Amino acid sequence: MTQALSKECEQDLMDRGYSRRQIGKVAAMLGAGVALARFSEATAQQAAKAVEGAVRIGANECWTGPFPVAAEAAMKRVTEGNWYEPTNEHATLLNAVASVEGVPVDRILAWPGSSDPLSRVPVTFASPTRGIVTADPTYEAIWRTGAWIGAKVTKAPLKPDFSHDVKAMLAADPNAGVYYVCSPNNPTGTMTPLADIQWLADNKPKDAILLVDEAYIHWYDGPNAASLAAARDDVIVLRTFSKLFGMAGMRLGLTIASPALTDKMMRYDGGQVTGMLPMTAVACGMVSVTQADLIRARRAEMTANRNETVDWLNKKGVKALPGSHANMFMVDWGKPAKDMQAAIMAENVQIGRSWPIWPNVSRVTVGSATDMVAFRNAVAKVLKL
Repeated sequence: MTQALSKECEQDLMDRGYSRRQIGKVAAMLGAGVALARFSEATAQQAAKAVEGAVRIGANECWTGPFPVAAEAAMKRVTEGNWYEPTNEHATLLNAVASVEGVPVDRILAWPGSSDPLSRVPVTFASPTRGIVTADPTYEAIWRTGAWIGAKVTKAPLKPDFSHDVKAMLAADPNAGVYYVCSPNNPTGTMTPLADIQWLADNKPKDAILLVDEAYIHWYDGPNAASLAAARDDVIVLRTFSKLFGMAGMRLGLTIASPALTDKMMRYDGGQVTGMLPMTAVACGMVSVTQADLIRARRAEMTANRNETVDWLNKKGVKALPGSHANMFMVDWGKPAKDMQAAIMAENVQIGRSWPIWPNVSRVTVGSATDMVAFRNAVAKVLKL
């Protein structure tokens, strides 16, 4: 069903250069409430479709589920599933995040995953006359949304250290409506220094939005962009519980941003989607964010598994790209990555895909120690190492 946009929203879209046909597309995307999230994730989910019985290290999922104490909180909400909201869970979650991140609670909003707001940002702040700038390679969901709404998408190559080249991004389109930084970057896992993100925020057009996707930030023990989103009205930070917290199937995400920005993102559908959060996910996320010791332990375990495998690959003469601060790394096979993905899958290990700019490079998710042994054995067999 297509969402009927208000006259005010239609006029806003027309003022930003949308044609009637493009306005219809925007309305259609918003029609089902969660359509943006589905649109944004469609390609990724297809690529990550599980192969029964295989070692699953292709979709940046966490091989283990939520922290046990968080899963226990979720199960309690299952027994209270007759209530829409048993005991003010939404507010408790937002207060917990505000306390951990040190940001005002009115700047935090919870979503059913982070894909919906990731697509709402370009719909709201980009247009056919104000484009989108990203790195290349990076997470491509915003490219698909840009193509759908008719906004020009400009891509700037990463630096030699695989961080975002923010000066090149600004030079590539000095009048864009949205600048997108994914840090740690998907697929490289590399950080863009906060000082570089700050530079882009200070030098972009004043009315443009800087969108910082921090889906993998919990693997980085250092400063992040939440402080920028807390202090500025032109920066939006995305977070998700799908990665380190092991909640990919539970669908919970966050934005950190000025209420004025999120109000604009909501005006096409009245913000109904943020009220559709399952209480099981809210309760699980609420407990998860406060578990500092468990977060450190899980990060340390996955980092050790990643480093052991990267070191092994490099010692065997297989190039693994350096610098990852996430639960993934990139492997340059020196030959088509699709062929290597298929060959490794024949050994019952499901690795990730490649990106158009790097057709010989595969993304590999960090799994358990056992998962990574299986990966190393599969690579050794395929490459006859």
